[in-house]
Amino acid sequence: MPWKEHRAMNSKIEFVEKASQRNANISALCREYEISRQTGHKWLKRFQELGYVGLEDESRRPDASPLATGEEIVAAVLRARVDNPRWGPKKLVVVLRRTFAELTPSEKTVARILRRFNQTRLRRKKRGLSVVERAPDETALASNDVWTIDFKGWWRAADGARCEPLTIRDAYSRYVLCVQLMERCTGEQVRLMMTRVFRRHGVPKAIQCDNGSPFVCTQSLAGLTRLSAWWMSLGIRIVRSRPACPQDNGGHERMHADLAGDVEINPAATFALQQRACDRWQRIFNDVRPHEALAGKTPAELYESTPSKLSLKPYAYPHEWTKRVVSKSGCIRIVGEDYFLSTALHTYQVALEPTAGLNHRIWFHDTKLGEIEIANVMPSRLQQAG
Repeated sequence: MPWKEHRAMNSKIEFVEKASQRNANISALCREYEISRQTGHKWLKRFQELGYVGLEDESRRPDASPLATGEEIVAAVLRARVDNPRWGPKKLVVVLRRTFAELTPSEKTVARILRRFNQTRLRRKKRGLSVVERAPDETALASNDVWTIDFKGWWRAADGARCEPLTIRDAYSRYVLCVQLMERCTGEQVRLMMTRVFRRHGVPKAIQCDNGSPFVCTQSLAGLTRLSAWWMSLGIRIVRSRPACPQDNGGHERMHADLAGDVEINPAATFALQQRACDRWQRIFNDVRPHEALAGKTPAELYESTPSKLSLKPYAYPHEWTKRVVSKSGCIRIVGEDYFLSTALHTYQVALEPTAGLNHRIWFHDTKLGEIEIANVMPSRLQQAG
């Protein structure tokens, strides 16, 4: 089968597969494939009676052809799929090309063949344990009511050093509390930097962040990480943006755009000099640059620090609830049985609220982590063990 005829066969296969679908618009498909309606109905009838082999035009085939027919190609696709059930059209095309060379069908054609013969694998999108579906509605009415935090996208200094700043901002005054280039963006490094910021400016009532590491882990109960669990232990509420919705933290994103336009666009020679440039930008942003949203004032004119001693905030659970300290392995032990919660809660105390029967709600401060059924344990015995 010459190349042009092979392309024509692929077009026929595409046409009849689309035309065979329920509620297919045959006239529109004929226009799309530039054929008459009479030809389109003829192809469809042959396909319904004989399958793919009915699409071949015997009169145009050479007497002796070593190349494959349309049905042979379909059979080869299905055999390759059976032999390699986890391979998709892209890999199957590579394998088929070893046999059919330039006559190999396209990835789209292979995909259609697999769908027609129910040889596709539907991949269900993995849903996280903790997903935010509503936009945050936290309102900052004073300094340190709400802080926003994020990592600015990285760039390189002239010497190649990677520069990725951690940025923290007061939502009420727009005051930028931190623009620190981080050598490592781990939870522990962020905690060290935030400890310095807390001691200088005070502890906010709430912190708004996105769903990325190290702030949030969507596969963890309540999205907690070691960093965000520490925030909660300090009495800080966590406000999360919706996934893939940067507009939920629009003020912080606009600040990042200013940083990119003023600093990132002119990379410094070294990492240290780049940090100095960030420090200068932070001072100008806070103390010099007038903000339209602040009626021409600077953030420094509105922001008020509230330095305080950094200490954990003991949480008062109801007396009748059972309390447990989470182990290093992320478990709590109840009458000889281990129940896994999260390694992010290691060393922290959680509480079990009895509901109905053997069911209990698990709380970390005022955040519900989930529910648990404690089998074969009398409530009175559970209280004694607590």
